[in-house]
Amino acid sequence: MVAHFDRRLRKAAVTTTVAAVVVAALSASQAPDVTADGNGRRTTADNAPTSDTSSEDSATGNSPYYTDLPPLNSPLPSPTTGTPSSRGPSEAGIPATVLDAYKQAESELRRSKPGCNLPWQLLAAIGKVESGQARGGRVDANGTTIGRIIGPQLDGNGFALIKDTDKGVYDGNSSYDNAVGPMQFIPSTWAWAGRDGNGDGREDPNNVYDAALAAGHYLCRNGWDLSVQADLDRAILSYNNSQDYLNTVLSWLEHYRRGTHEIPDGTGSLPVGRSDDPGAGVSPSPGRTGATTGSRAPGTATPSPDPSPSKPPASGKPDNPGPSTKPPTDPAPPTENPTPVPTPTDTVHHLENAGGTGLTAVAGDTFAKRISTRAETKAGEAVGKVRIRFTVLGDTDATFTGGEKVAAVTTDASGVAVAPALVAGEQTGEFTVRAVVIGRSVPGLDYRATVTERVADALVRTTETELTCTPGDEFADPVEVKATLKGAVADKVAVTATLIKSAADPTENDKGPYFKDADGKTVRTLTGLTDAKGLLRLPKLYADDAEGSYVLRLTTAGGARLDLTLKVAKAAEPTPDPSTEPSTAPEA
Repeated sequence: MVAHFDRRLRKAAVTTTVAAVVVAALSASQAPDVTADGNGRRTTADNAPTSDTSSEDSATGNSPYYTDLPPLNSPLPSPTTGTPSSRGPSEAGIPATVLDAYKQAESELRRSKPGCNLPWQLLAAIGKVESGQARGGRVDANGTTIGRIIGPQLDGNGFALIKDTDKGVYDGNSSYDNAVGPMQFIPSTWAWAGRDGNGDGREDPNNVYDAALAAGHYLCRNGWDLSVQADLDRAILSYNNSQDYLNTVLSWLEHYRRGTHEIPDGTGSLPVGRSDDPGAGVSPSPGRTGATTGSRAPGTATPSPDPSPSKPPASGKPDNPGPSTKPPTDPAPPTENPTPVPTPTDTVHHLENAGGTGLTAVAGDTFAKRISTRAETKAGEAVGKVRIRFTVLGDTDATFTGGEKVAAVTTDASGVAVAPALVAGEQTGEFTVRAVVIGRSVPGLDYRATVTERVADALVRTTETELTCTPGDEFADPVEVKATLKGAVADKVAVTATLIKSAADPTENDKGPYFKDADGKTVRTLTGLTDAKGLLRLPKLYADDAEGSYVLRLTTAGGARLDLTLKVAKAAEPTPDPSTEPSTAPEA
């Protein structure tokens, strides 16, 4: 019976604010090159930050977004559900299920990536801009949207060009990709960023719990700390690479940070302006003067009808109408589009291994070799300027440098993309790294990697006291050893301790000294890990009634071995003092 003694040998508010105060709050929160105008909106300096994220690599593919800005008056927090009649539509709060999804995602990221400092208000800001909080909270009891939220097809006609990557599974389009769900993920991004946020065993971009958790992980990649303004800006720009998008999201972020309240699902208001519709101008937001004019996102040129279902009727009950939130308009006259010039991505026929065989590392170490992939045409010619996505797959805690399991790299002039260095986790075994072309359906390329356990080549006892005990008693001195590898401390090394029959017979003994498990049962084999100093202290040893000399053998991967002698014997009878013995000589 083997026991892991390191875990088994123990039992197991804010009130309404005037416009000037809001402007000051917004200005104070901006990056150095971004300020607030007289209406509290962010304005951009000439050298404002930008992102090098491509359309294929952004969460939304740089799809259109809602441009409505928050009202100048802060929403009044309310401890109860519902919308007081004193509040206008733009202050209608956040639908209950949607708000719960954002807060659950924040809680999970606080646990899994505490250094990211993700606030749920950022998810709420992005959810507002992307889908109007899931079309005003039109979701079922599990958080799945009532009717899919599908963005315009990204066919290069006024939008980015992203050809189909999911065979229409998520967006219903087998020619081009569309952004999908309340957080508007494109299918190629969802393929690696998707998460199961509601524990139903599925990763569904149309479920607000799944989408919110996926958005949180997406914003927390690359080691970003969202409490730092520069990292916050980078994360938002990576979601949709537009300075106007950044400004809009940050405005809603500040708005929600000042307070919000919960409203019933399905009663939220829908936004009006969209970035691909410069004519959708006025946002009826109480407390804000002037018009809210839509700003054009990168790569957008012509208006596109809103693919979201229409606003629910006044009763608040979903009617699941057609796929448009706007009244019908006369279609634009057809135009003749010239035949598009093939991009480098269009010319990729297959991927070749350019380096990455024999990938092996000890747990906790960085792999010495890095994975390289070459993009080639059908004729075998190199293709540069192609985005390659590397994804760590399988049951492993190995990651790329920075703690992420996904990395996108652009091929160089020789057609080669080199993945970031792989870092082995503590979990041993094999796993796969898959390379695929972003934006083109060609077979991926798999690389096998192996993580081996930590090793030591020497074990020594830290004390020299003799290990003795009387029958039925316990050994007074604990056994502590130190593991080293080539003279250096060997931490987190698994040490196996076995009470064997003899130095010549490594079979586990069935009598003599023993350990106890958490239930007090006898065990004679256990394992434990050395600490940061390479030390390991074994649990207390006990003796049964059998006297004799016994052997405790300790071993590690890497060849270290140490045999210790344990002695069980009755205590010696005390020797009488001659001076105290009675005299046998006759009396005089």
